[in-house]
Amino acid sequence: MTAIAPASSNLLSRGAVIATAMMFGLTYSLSAALIALDLAERGLSEAAIGANAAMHAIGILATAMVLPRMVAAFGVRKLILAALALAAVTLMGFPLMPLVWLWFPLRFVLGVASETLFVLSETWINSLSTEETRARAMATYTAALSVGFALGPLILSVIGTAGALPYAVGAGLALFSALFVASPKVVAPVFDAPSHSSPIHYMRLAPLALSATLLNAALEAAGLSFLAIYAVNVGWSEGDATRLITCMMVGAILLQLPIGWLGDKMDRRKLVIILALIATAGALIWPLTMGHEWAAYALLFVWGGSFVGVATIMLTVVGSRFKGGELVGIYAVMGLVWGGGALVGPLAAGLAMQTFLHGLAYFAAIACGAFALAALFLKRDT
Repeated sequence: MTAIAPASSNLLSRGAVIATAMMFGLTYSLSAALIALDLAERGLSEAAIGANAAMHAIGILATAMVLPRMVAAFGVRKLILAALALAAVTLMGFPLMPLVWLWFPLRFVLGVASETLFVLSETWINSLSTEETRARAMATYTAALSVGFALGPLILSVIGTAGALPYAVGAGLALFSALFVASPKVVAPVFDAPSHSSPIHYMRLAPLALSATLLNAALEAAGLSFLAIYAVNVGWSEGDATRLITCMMVGAILLQLPIGWLGDKMDRRKLVIILALIATAGALIWPLTMGHEWAAYALLFVWGGSFVGVATIMLTVVGSRFKGGELVGIYAVMGLVWGGGALVGPLAAGLAMQTFLHGLAYFAAIACGAFALAALFLKRDT
């Protein structure tokens, strides 16, 4: 069962969820680049840096296995507060820890905190929604995630990557977010224990929703990693290439609101297919627009909104179909799949770019096209 929050606390509760979602995005985007650069400066090999990044994914995996039952035992609010505090302490632990080998268990713990924030913020925002407004609520949530992802690189570009300061800023923002969640006026939902604990069970229940999560994570991570490099390779200046990333992220944020509105007004399966086809077509015509600056900016704005919109609507569908502990279980597996997508996406995109000049565009088109086909033939989720 889910406890319904009083109407007077609903707005504050939404603010708490949005703060939590932003902190998940910020924690991931800030720490991934910052830790990699720091380890490289300390003389670690690329293989060792990759192994450190893998510890984050292992932390996500371990948490996905136990989180649904922990939610039933301890409650959403306590776990989110614990995760925000854990993220803050862990971030500060990196610059203060002189033994680099201890950065590996620290990265594992950061993965635990990230997965907890990801799953519980999704579950909480869904509990605050009615069927008539669910897509708009999930659109606000995914927009907040994208803001968090954009803030990480922005913070690093302003304050730099040297010393403890960037870690301290991330930790401070996590503690500031905890103030929203800790407010006595915020009412968190209560969930029963799930009937199943196996991730395989939830993968069978919602294969298309998990595919949408995989697509979103892979494309967002690949875009953040390689979009500027791709633009430079085809003749853009570094400054203009960086603005392409900004256009993609702004589209991912702003277009979720009209997409969410559509998701509450029309058949959601049809909308998912339309968005996937738009994303596929957009990726295919990337190479044609790269010689025309403003056309490329406009395309990346629409493309960023469309592929993130796929995840928004599929989150909405899952929230409509599942309740209570089952919903927590599915969102936990979504967090696990998100981590896998964020790992695989840049690897596949990098390989494509080594093979073809427009490899990033081809990778994006194949990924979006494969999902569009899955959405046409898999009907269980929708």
